[in-house]
Amino acid sequence: MSTYRAAQVAAASGPFEIVQREVPRPGPGHVRIAVDACGICHSDSVFVDALLPGVRFPLVPGHEIAGRIDELGEGTDISWQVGDRVAVGWFGGSCGHCTPCRQGDFIVCQNLKVPGWAYDGGFAEAVIAPTDALARIPDALAATDAGPLACAGVTTYNGLRRSSARPGDLVAVLGIGGLGHLGVKYAAAMGFETVAIARGSDKADFAKQLGAHHYIDSTADTTVADALQSLGGAKAVLATAANSDAITATVEGLAPRGELVVIGVDAEPLGISPNQLLMSGKIIRGHPSGTAQDVQDTMAFSALHGIRPMNETVPLDQADEAYRKMLSGTARFRMVLTTG
Repeated sequence: MSTYRAAQVAAASGPFEIVQREVPRPGPGHVRIAVDACGICHSDSVFVDALLPGVRFPLVPGHEIAGRIDELGEGTDISWQVGDRVAVGWFGGSCGHCTPCRQGDFIVCQNLKVPGWAYDGGFAEAVIAPTDALARIPDALAATDAGPLACAGVTTYNGLRRSSARPGDLVAVLGIGGLGHLGVKYAAAMGFETVAIARGSDKADFAKQLGAHHYIDSTADTTVADALQSLGGAKAVLATAANSDAITATVEGLAPRGELVVIGVDAEPLGISPNQLLMSGKIIRGHPSGTAQDVQDTMAFSALHGIRPMNETVPLDQADEAYRKMLSGTARFRMVLTTG
C-alpha cells in the first residue's frame, strides 16, 4: 500500500479525524509495524490535551500497539523478521545514554520514547518503532488482547511481581476497573491471598469472578484500613484507582514493612504523614510501566494462566467515539481499536 489511515488530533483537546498518510519507511534500527489493534489508555489524554512538554500536533496517540513487522530498517537486529507479531507499549524505546539507561534501568530513561509523544502512535494502520521497544506476542494471544497488555497489563503485573509480597501473602488491589481487573487476576495467579477493594457491595461477585479471595466495600461502615487489618494486614497494596483519598485510606491497612505500590494517577497529593510510615517501616513507591522484556513476560504469563483483559473492540474509524467513551469511564474495561 502507498497510503495508510491514521486517527489524528489536529489541535489540543480536539476531535479525532481519520486522515490518509504516505506509508513511511523505517530508518536504521527501526521497523514498520502493520497495526492490527491498539488499546486506548487514559494516559493518552495527557498527550491529546497537551499536558506534557514537547507534544506536537497533529498528534496520533496510542501506546498499546499490537501488529506484525512488515518492513525492517537498515541494520535491524537479525532476531527480528518480517511477519513477526510484536507489541509496543508505554515503553517505546530508550535513549541508551542517560544515567538510568547506563545503569540498565531503561523504563525510567530520562528521554523515554513514548508512542504518541516521541513518535506517532498506534491509532493508525502503520507505526514506525525502534527495535528496543518490541515485545514478541505469543501465538495464544489475539492482537486485541496483546495491545492492552503492553500497558495496562505490564503495569499491574510488573507492579505486583516487583513488590515485596510473596506467594501466600495478603495482597490488596485498590480499584477493579481498567487496571484493577487485571491486577486482581494477576495477584490470584501469582499465589497471593487476594483482596479486591472497590466502591459498593454490588461489585463483590464480580471481584470473586476475577479471582479475589476477599472483597472490601470502601463505602461500608468499616474503614478499608480496619478491614485489611482484620485479615492480618496487607503485605502489599496495588493502588490502581485514580483517587488520592482512596489510596491514602489503605496505608493503615498495611502490615509492618508493608508496601503501597501506586500506579493510579491523581493530581491531588496523598494525605500521608511520616508517623504512619516510620514506626512500622512502611514503604510507598510509584511504579512505572515496564520495558519491552517486561511486556513480553507479561504476555507469556497471561497466555500461560489464561488471563485476558476485558475489552470493547471498535474499528479505527470510530476512534473519536471510543476515546470519549474511555474518558467518560463507561468502558468495560479497555477500549481497543482494530484496523481489520
